Amino acid sequence: MGGNVRESRYRVEGMDCASCAAKIDTAVRRVGGVQDVSVSVSAGTMTVRHADGHEIGPAIVRKVSGLGYRLSPLAGATAAKSSGAGDHGCCDHAHGNDHHPSTGELPHQRSGTVRPRLSESHGHDHGSFAADPWWRTGKGRLVIACGLALAVAYGAGKLLPATEPWIFTLAMLVGLVPIARRALMAALAGTPFSIETLMTVAAVGAVFIGATEEAAMVVFLFLIGELLEGVAASKARASIQSLTALVPKSALIEIDGRTSEVLAESLPVGTTIFVRPGDRIPADGAIVSGESMVDEAPVTGESTPVRKEEGDSVFAGTVNGDGALRVRVTAASADNTIARVIRLVEEAQEMKAPTERFIDRFSRYYTPAVVIVAALVAVVPPLLWGAAWSDWIYKGLAILLIGCPCALVISTPAAIAASLSAGARRGLLMKGGAVLESMGRITAAAFDKTGTLTEGKPKVTDVVGFGVAEADILRYAAALEQGSSHPLALAIRTRADADGLLLPPVASAKAIGGKGIEGSVDGVELFLGSPQAADERMLLSPADKDRVAALHDEGKTVSVLLVGDRVAGALAMRDGPRVDTAKGIKALSDAGIRVVMLTGDNRRTAEAIGRPLGMEVHAGLLPEDKQRIVATLKAEGLKVAKIGDGINDAPALAAADVGIAMGGGTDVALETADAASLHARVSDIAAMVRLSRATMRNIHQNIGMALGLKAVFLVTTVAGVTGLWPAILADTGATVLVTINALRLLQPPSST
Repeated sequence: MGGNVRESRYRVEGMDCASCAAKIDTAVRRVGGVQDVSVSVSAGTMTVRHADGHEIGPAIVRKVSGLGYRLSPLAGATAAKSSGAGDHGCCDHAHGNDHHPSTGELPHQRSGTVRPRLSESHGHDHGSFAADPWWRTGKGRLVIACGLALAVAYGAGKLLPATEPWIFTLAMLVGLVPIARRALMAALAGTPFSIETLMTVAAVGAVFIGATEEAAMVVFLFLIGELLEGVAASKARASIQSLTALVPKSALIEIDGRTSEVLAESLPVGTTIFVRPGDRIPADGAIVSGESMVDEAPVTGESTPVRKEEGDSVFAGTVNGDGALRVRVTAASADNTIARVIRLVEEAQEMKAPTERFIDRFSRYYTPAVVIVAALVAVVPPLLWGAAWSDWIYKGLAILLIGCPCALVISTPAAIAASLSAGARRGLLMKGGAVLESMGRITAAAFDKTGTLTEGKPKVTDVVGFGVAEADILRYAAALEQGSSHPLALAIRTRADADGLLLPPVASAKAIGGKGIEGSVDGVELFLGSPQAADERMLLSPADKDRVAALHDEGKTVSVLLVGDRVAGALAMRDGPRVDTAKGIKALSDAGIRVVMLTGDNRRTAEAIGRPLGMEVHAGLLPEDKQRIVATLKAEGLKVAKIGDGINDAPALAAADVGIAMGGGTDVALETADAASLHARVSDIAAMVRLSRATMRNIHQNIGMALGLKAVFLVTTVAGVTGLWPAILADTGATVLVTINALRLLQPPSST
């Protein structure tokens, strides 16, 4: 089995920026047996692909620990076989799958008994963790120690001025020794131009030219900057990870009329759970019995509770309202909506945007260039013009600190990570920075009709009596349709229920393929079907036909009811627009985006929906026709987003610049397209565009701040106005400012 490949996942603590990730990536790739490494700053994780049978865990831990980071294994390793306890992170048992796969039973659920085990941990990990307060972290303790040493040095320096250089040197070493050790390990691991290297050279050089007090203060400020970076990164990381706290730890199941409490993460698919009013729903599922208002805001961002009844789907983490529900579990803990959202966002954050890739490439040349410039500044003026060596070496050291690339490198990924997290919390899923960037550039949006612009559920819009009371027409029609699951039948029964009608029993009900349904009530023959089928049985009058034609012209489906030997009336049904469709289409049009409808439905029905919305309508299309029209739009120079259900529109979704699936947490909606609207709102498309454009503005602001501060301090340093203190603030201060600016994207938008 030695040729097999396995993955090991690790939590990396202390990793706060993209340059940290680059150092770790470079070091781990040098470990024998490692084939690929993926480091996610936003998730604080590392995934290592390596040859099965290689016990690389200890070597990886030593490498990463030497760089100054803490490494711990996570559940989620996959392999053909276990490679032994020595391989950290390869814990095949730690997936939270505590039920018996052969029986589907819960843990300790045999012979009809359940013993809940709520005190045990089951090891499933979505990558979440509880961050310690800053003063308990390694960086926090080092800052405190360095600060105390600096305070002591100031006091001792006043009492013993002659010893001041030595005392400040000792105070500086408290903070510099760990930094220098990390610099050495990074250099040995393949990253010679790390920020720690630049910091070490600058601090040691400052000591040699007699600026010991400044050297000690610069080291202290550097450590404070690193600490602030860590706090900001933890906040960004916790935003999406906090979703895991929404899912309750326990669930109630019923066996033999008794309720027992079990671990929610141990629920196998198919289990029926009991959800009390006011409780959070512990798993994705379908309602078996009961009805209630469910608050889906924690998962979908939908502010208004939604009425749920038998057959409807519910999400883990949503809040049950006023009624008790029995829910059949449809997804295991590791695969529920929240877990999948977190997993998708973490994966998306690892997929670099074009801007981020450019900054990465730029920084590879930028840092060595800064070192060369600093060296030239330090030696050229003294050599060519006889300037003072101490002055220009001081300026060269300051330029080293100014040139640290952290703020520049983190400017893009910080904004993208915050934006992806913020979008996910509002039900807007975009798979990676490239998709996020592309959304803001779209100039055309092509929508499917059924289930995208419309609810996908027809409703009765008109009940027309041809000499018979409307209530009787609806009552007879609903009685005929009692045994049917056809969408139109469901629409008729729903309307009858809403009107509170009592339905008479129907005898000899029988469906007639492609035409309608017939039966009898109290000996009276009834028929409900298409106008053509009704006309074949009993001629419709010209007035009746005109009324039916008028309903058809409005894009409605019409069924005609025959009672005995007369035409009793007609029912018109239509799959109407979603409640936010008009608002969403207007928002896109106002943003300068061309909006078109691509549907396989007939033109009359499509026009009835699209015309009031001001949409360009293309009807009667096959899947390949939709793909062709998307290609035509792109050929016109437009950036096209295709919005559909992710299945019927697959060719067009693939052809578009961005494919967006609409769906309430389904596998298709979450996994098929480039992006997805979790709660299937048309207005979400405009929200994605706004979020993308806000993110790109934020990135440009970040790059401007990072380079602008460096440029200003570079000029003032060469001019002799500023020195080492402002230089380190230009780096760490810019990094903190950039991160804080990116975190603004986590805030809810002022308008939707």
